[in-house]
Amino acid sequence: MITYISKTTMLILFTVFSFTFVLNAQSEEKNEGDKEFKVWKIPNIPNGAEFYFSPDGQSLIGNAKFEDDSSHQVYTLKIDGTDIKRINSIGEDACSFYFPDGKKLIWTSTRDNIDLPKGNWSNPKDYPTGAELYTSDLDGGNVVRLTNNQYYDAEVSVSPDGKKILFARQIDGKCDLWKMNSDGTGEHQITFTDDWQEGGAFYLNDNETILYRAWLRENEGQRGTPMTIFTIKDDGTNLKQLTFDEGTNWAPFPAPDGDHFAYVRVLPPFNFEIYLMSISTGEQIRLTYSNAFDGFPAISPDGKLLTFSSSRDEAPGVRTLSPYLMDISSLNIGPK
Repeated sequence: MITYISKTTMLILFTVFSFTFVLNAQSEEKNEGDKEFKVWKIPNIPNGAEFYFSPDGQSLIGNAKFEDDSSHQVYTLKIDGTDIKRINSIGEDACSFYFPDGKKLIWTSTRDNIDLPKGNWSNPKDYPTGAELYTSDLDGGNVVRLTNNQYYDAEVSVSPDGKKILFARQIDGKCDLWKMNSDGTGEHQITFTDDWQEGGAFYLNDNETILYRAWLRENEGQRGTPMTIFTIKDDGTNLKQLTFDEGTNWAPFPAPDGDHFAYVRVLPPFNFEIYLMSISTGEQIRLTYSNAFDGFPAISPDGKLLTFSSSRDEAPGVRTLSPYLMDISSLNIGPK
């Protein structure tokens, strides 16, 4: 709304209604913001997105870009913005996650394929073909490469019991879900679809049901690509569709209660907002009320905090993202 107000005010700058229009719009935005639970910005991360909680809920891992970084790299930090550590500094990094024992990290990087075309992490028609999966300790040491190919291996997470790694792989333009053992052995393809592009997947707490989003290849590349959220067993059976509207339903992340998940809906005209949905009932609760970008939600292991990435404190039109926290303890979606 801030961007819309700015453009409209310029158009009616010399009319007698402009001042009243701006005041009313600002009041409306304030009232919308009052609907949110308590939200605060994590300091010291000026350019970062897609953060996930450590098993104890006290730290985060995600991508950030500081002044001395040539591209986004994997970082960890405490949830108060202290103890910031760069995990990798070679190539370009993407998705990352904690192992549930809290002793190891997994992340995506092009560090061993920097001679290949860089590609574009945001364009599925040009994903980096040199993206591989790696594990390391909490300081970035003892790096172990798990995949060795020239595909796009990314969007990685780990099952709650720590036994399985879940990821998306793109081959010849087609994305599917894959799993492997925690040591990188036993690669196994889960989905086999020519028309759907699957990814952004996480295990529910039963260690066999996967929550993910997908879009039709025929819609790929259009602004506001329609996306749908599904669940599937990791043996490829029991596929269930969870969202049914024609809009964008993106970036699902499961709550520890095994029933709810946070996800992103794109509201007209092009507003990214975070919702909570129940798998069993389909009930939806809107969590964010901002006309800036709000996305990449993740829920803490105790179900009390939501982290998300937002441009809400940036100037109008600026899309730089920073991590935020929201107190969602009153929703009672913690472990049962």
